[in-house]
Amino acid sequence: MALPIVAIVGRPNVGKSTLVNRLAGTHDAIVFETPGVTRDRSYHRADWSGREFVLIDTGGIDFIDTDAFGASIRQQALMAAEEADVIVFLVDGRVGVAPGDDEVAGILKRAGKPLFLAVNKLDNPAAEEAVHEFWQLALGEPRAISALHGHGSGDLLDELVAALPESDEVPETADVNVAIIGRPNAGKSSLFNRLVGAERAIVSEVAGTTRDALDTLVDRDGTRYRLVDTAGLRRQGKIDESVEYFSFVRAMRAIDRSDVALLVVDASIGVTDQDQRVAAFAEERGSALVVLLNKWDLLPDDEARERVLDQVPRQLGFVGYAPVLRVSALTGRGMERVYGAIDTVYASYSRSIPTSALNRLLTELRQFGHTVTKGPRQLRINYATQTRTKPPGFTFFANHPKLADDNYTRYLENRMREAFDLTGTPIILKFRQKG
Repeated sequence: MALPIVAIVGRPNVGKSTLVNRLAGTHDAIVFETPGVTRDRSYHRADWSGREFVLIDTGGIDFIDTDAFGASIRQQALMAAEEADVIVFLVDGRVGVAPGDDEVAGILKRAGKPLFLAVNKLDNPAAEEAVHEFWQLALGEPRAISALHGHGSGDLLDELVAALPESDEVPETADVNVAIIGRPNAGKSSLFNRLVGAERAIVSEVAGTTRDALDTLVDRDGTRYRLVDTAGLRRQGKIDESVEYFSFVRAMRAIDRSDVALLVVDASIGVTDQDQRVAAFAEERGSALVVLLNKWDLLPDDEARERVLDQVPRQLGFVGYAPVLRVSALTGRGMERVYGAIDTVYASYSRSIPTSALNRLLTELRQFGHTVTKGPRQLRINYATQTRTKPPGFTFFANHPKLADDNYTRYLENRMREAFDLTGTPIILKFRQKG
């Protein structure tokens, strides 16, 4: 059974993300003064007085669509309220009852869930008289809080926890953590929705729609996958908005936590320099990797398809160990193979190779005589052992470890990949002085 859920909803810019961070004791939710920063609903673990629960941060509900995403943001927020066990309706105490508050209050009352009205931005006790205006919303007692400074948050948490449904079961954990990464507008959210089987993320043709990292747990044939949809990744030098910078940081954290990264490439455009950089992020952080050539259905003919396939080894040769799938998140083409590819690369990522097998390989390599010589010194590897998994790491003990240059390291990695099934995973090779 999943943890109980508390949804934080309200109009734009009333401080929902700040409150989520305050209640969760983290800085995971993006906070920025511009309305509309939070678009999708994002999930954050929290605990209070020994009770664990999940907070949903939502986009601002605004019935006047001044933003191209207004309707989608509103739908995501209302879906969060429907999903939740308890709802917090957050309003701005400095502004007072604003246009649209009555309408939101009516919708939330009809949800039939325990509902708390929290009046935010009341940073000192003298300002608390502002709460009286909110009795007119007919949602019960307004609670004065300051999400920024923490005033009233402990009392609110006490009431929230008391209203949560009882659950003695331990929350499910993931067997495999999967991050969906790529440059903006490559189709990550569409692919995420297809893998999850539900409209968990807003899908739009406008680049940069996803800003927070979203995650959901999918149980498939007894294996639990935590799928994380991330914001589109650009080169850091091109990130010129504070909000986009925070999104970049969230995406990097999602990759850091992932076992497997799905690199989504827009096949209708081809493999770009940006795709190279995103693949490098995953490799540097040690994630297993699957390359998904998305929008394959949009390629007009065999010549166009061949051109994209030729680009892959040229542009992504440094992660040539990653399997490449041709898919269409829109039509579902090839999507049935994605989970199989995740399982394959995760098995490689977790693999342990016996020391005896590694040293048999070294014996075979000595017979070929390939080594490195510098002056009177010649590299001789005596033995090897695996020192880590996820990703696999190996230490080679040698007489002159500093002689192992990049060319020899690549040679050794290639021979290891030929000898052992390491599909989809980076490997770490280190050289140390024998003895």
